[in-house]
Amino acid sequence: MRELSGKGLLIIDSLHEPDTKKPWSFKEKLLLGLAPREYLSQIMRNPLNWAMCIILALGVPLIVYRFVFGLGTVTHSSNDYPWGLFLGFGLFTMVPLSASGFLLGTTVELFGRRDFKPIERLALLNGLLGYLFAVIYLLVDLGQPWRLHYPMFVTWGTAAVLFLVGWHVAVYLTVQMMEVSEAFFEWANWPLAKLFIKRITIGLTVAGIILSTLHQGALGALFSYAPSKVHPLWYSAPYLWIFFFCSSIFAGLGMVIVVSTVVKKTMAWRCDDNFLENLDRLTIGLAKGASMAMVTYIALKLIGIAHDNEWAYLATGWGLWFMLEMAVGVIIPLILFSVSIRRNLAGLARFAAFMTVFGIVLNRLNTAIIAFNWNLYQEIPHIFEIIIAVTLFTIYIITYRFILYRLPVLYSWKPAPFREYSTAVEKSHFPGKEPAQAGVFRRTAK
Repeated sequence: MRELSGKGLLIIDSLHEPDTKKPWSFKEKLLLGLAPREYLSQIMRNPLNWAMCIILALGVPLIVYRFVFGLGTVTHSSNDYPWGLFLGFGLFTMVPLSASGFLLGTTVELFGRRDFKPIERLALLNGLLGYLFAVIYLLVDLGQPWRLHYPMFVTWGTAAVLFLVGWHVAVYLTVQMMEVSEAFFEWANWPLAKLFIKRITIGLTVAGIILSTLHQGALGALFSYAPSKVHPLWYSAPYLWIFFFCSSIFAGLGMVIVVSTVVKKTMAWRCDDNFLENLDRLTIGLAKGASMAMVTYIALKLIGIAHDNEWAYLATGWGLWFMLEMAVGVIIPLILFSVSIRRNLAGLARFAAFMTVFGIVLNRLNTAIIAFNWNLYQEIPHIFEIIIAVTLFTIYIITYRFILYRLPVLYSWKPAPFREYSTAVEKSHFPGKEPAQAGVFRRTAK
């Protein structure tokens, strides 16, 4: 696509073609302005697409196999190890990395930091897809998705943390869909729907803050079910919930930096000048927020160890592993963030963000799998479990890329002519009156 755009391919970023003023059809917008044969040729020429096809060819049959023959055929799950990669990575890792939605929404919509507007939609989309696939991983682990409504509506387990997490994730996923839908309504030319979303943006943002704060902490509180199984260096009953919440802040901000870096390197043709020119400045701003959360997290971890008097464990093998996690995932990235902020080095901040994301993945895997049953044995995931986990993450990447190619997330959608927009607004304010000009939603060339 970069080569084609350089050769004069019209990039769809408005309602009409810039030269002929002819409205883009749905098919043209879906195929990025290419003919079906040209679009298929573009897909075939990308080696990444071939790699993902191989992964899907291996993984999708295994997913079907899991649902037909049960979880035990693809995992080593047992009463000793109830959480494998589907939850250890898919749920406990994807959720904190998706905290970017409520963080950037709060920054822009409530705190009024409009300078972060170019990256807000990317953060919201990252949050939506992260939570969506966390639910998909959960459904693959639980099985019987057709009975999902039972714990939600039929048999309420109000004393269970999982009941709280389930309801929070379900409601927050709905909130995020509505937040991201503004970009879809622009792309689909539904001005009234976009106007409705803009009117309730503040309410959606506040709901996102409340729901995210609760369920990010509730994921940590979930481990209070197994106080003797999680290693004491990763478990502290009074503080575990705030460990998870605080770490989700720099996890979400770091993930936005990582995603924006990948986007800049792989699909710069889809980004507008406003996004590209402000990205370095925004990266430094996100690094500032992540570094402050990291300082708080380190202090809380020290308080947790001191409160439970677990200093002696630091001299053991598990203590060395814990300190390695803290060094690689928190302390070194914090130092790099500080240097990058001091010297305005966006590239260094991006490297630190990649380390931060790696540290969060390691922390969640340690808590849920590696340091779980630390005094018994460590379970090695089944090969089928690894393939399915990689397959679902591949589908996540495909979905991410599909949306970024089309919806106005990395670029600003050029609005419809004023006459069409004002007519739509008139209909919304005066529903009983017919606008002066009919055909508001007919995309006719003027």
